[in-house]
Amino acid sequence: MSTVFLIESSPKSLYHSIQYSSRTIYLCWHHLTDAIREGTNQYEKAFGRNSKDLFQALYRSDEEMVKFMHLMNSIWNICGRDVITAFDLSPFRSIYDLGGCSGALAKHCVSVYPESSVTIFDLPKVVKTSREHFVSQRDDRIHFYEGDFFKDALPPADLYILARILHDWTDQRCVELLRKGYQSCTPGGGVLLVEALLHEDNSGPLTVQLYSLNMLVQTEGRERKGSEYSGLLAAAGFTCVHIHRTGKIYDVILARK
Repeated sequence: MSTVFLIESSPKSLYHSIQYSSRTIYLCWHHLTDAIREGTNQYEKAFGRNSKDLFQALYRSDEEMVKFMHLMNSIWNICGRDVITAFDLSPFRSIYDLGGCSGALAKHCVSVYPESSVTIFDLPKVVKTSREHFVSQRDDRIHFYEGDFFKDALPPADLYILARILHDWTDQRCVELLRKGYQSCTPGGGVLLVEALLHEDNSGPLTVQLYSLNMLVQTEGRERKGSEYSGLLAAAGFTCVHIHRTGKIYDVILARK
């Protein structure tokens, strides 16, 4: 298994994930006690950077941004196909992957659903790096759109994918983003959320509880229960919500307009 997950050249390598965890995430965990006491992330103590703008802190240098993109790339190289096939997405021809980062999930999506096109919506510098280092220009079903999904309008689409996006943010900001998706999606369209779901009684899974602590030390958000995501979707206007627990690391929620 080490040749599959630990060798940098392997398509399913976790090399970059391990490097990012040890050199970035763990430095925030040094201040876990402060995070619990204060209820805030620990970027300022760990790196001397104000986290008022979360992704300005996360992408505090081009090098750090590329490290994060490699982390996300390795995650979706392993888990992407599972979440993309949790529901039949073939009816959705125009798909926007909000915060699509390296494009790994977009690649899985066009592979499984060849009649669909996927647009990676992300910050300009992320899009530039994704074009240069992660996504082949030969695939004309993958496109790019530069923007900030909180500040800019969402182009109309059949489906918006938010994969490990909402767990970064407060409930208020989640509803704000979901409402934009509801208003912009075509009739019959919707959103696909990919998140690690807590049990309804908060008893686990242990991995997701640890992820939630990680959200505390790194972001404004937390991991949530399926019912909590359903509540956020309802507040944004969605009435048809389906939750699929995959039995693996990440679960999937499909909400339609």
